[in-house]
Amino acid sequence: MNKTENKTSLFKRLFSFFRKGEDERNKLLDKLRKGQEEGVIDMDALFMIEGVFQVSEMRVRDIMVPRSHMVVIQEDQSIEKMLSVVSSSGHSRFPVIDEGLDEIVGILLAKDLAHYSDEASRKSFELKDILRPAVFVPESKRLNVLLKDFRTSRNHMAVVIDEYSGVAGLVTIEDVLEQIVGEIDDEHDAADAENIRRHGFQRYTLRGLTPINEFNAFFGSHFSNDQFDTVAGLILNELGHMPERGEEVTIENFQFKIISSSSRRINNLQVTLLPKTESVSSGVA
Repeated sequence: MNKTENKTSLFKRLFSFFRKGEDERNKLLDKLRKGQEEGVIDMDALFMIEGVFQVSEMRVRDIMVPRSHMVVIQEDQSIEKMLSVVSSSGHSRFPVIDEGLDEIVGILLAKDLAHYSDEASRKSFELKDILRPAVFVPESKRLNVLLKDFRTSRNHMAVVIDEYSGVAGLVTIEDVLEQIVGEIDDEHDAADAENIRRHGFQRYTLRGLTPINEFNAFFGSHFSNDQFDTVAGLILNELGHMPERGEEVTIENFQFKIISSSSRRINNLQVTLLPKTESVSSGVA
C-alpha cells in the first residue's frame, strides 16, 4: 500500500471513530501520531485533528471572553459615539446594552453602521432598524454543539450566561475555530500574538513556547529558567514524560492542563490559579 492509499485509509478510520468512546478515540489519536511520525500526515494536520477532538470535550466557559473584557455599545449612545467605539476596538460585532451588562437588547454589526457615514443619513438613524437579535448560550454548552449551531444559524456571536442567567461573557465562531486551527490573526491583531490570554476568572491559556521570563512577569511567579527557557520545558521537567491532551500537573499554585500536544512538543496549555493554601507541589491527573 503506497503513501496515498495509507492516507486515504487513515482518514476513513478517523471519521468512523468520531462517535465512539474515549478509549477508541485515544487509540485513533495514537495511530494518527504514529502516522505523523511516519510521514502519512503532517504536523499541522495532526494538530487540527487533535483540535477537533479537543473541541468535542471543551465547554463554552473554557474559551469565552469574560464580561470584564467585553466591548459593548449602549443603546442610548449617539451614532458618533458608536462609530468611535467601532473604530477604536477593531471588532465587527458588539452587544448593545440598556442599563447594564446583564441587559443586552441585541447585537450591532459594524458593517450596518457604514450606511450612516454622512450627516444626511445620520438624521434618519434609528438603532432598532439595524439591531440584530442576541443569541444566548449557557457556560456549560459543548463547543462542538455550539459550532454546529453557529453553522446552522449563520450566527457568529453568542452571549454566554451563567447559572443565574447573568451575562458571563461572549463567544464567537472564531474563538471555537481557533481551538482547531490555532490562533487566527487578522489585520487588527498585534503583530506578535499574545502568548498568554485570559479566558475567565483565574483561568488562562498560553502557548507551550511561552518564555518562563514572560510567564513570571505576567503572573508574578519566580520559576527558574536555568535548566529550560519555556513553560513547556517546565512541564516536561515536572512530569518526566511527554504529556497527552487532558493531562494535568500542579506546580506551586498553578494548575496546568494540556490542551494540545504532539509526540514531540506541548502546543497549548490551560492555566488555573489556585489559592496558595490549596496548592500542592505537583500531581498528575
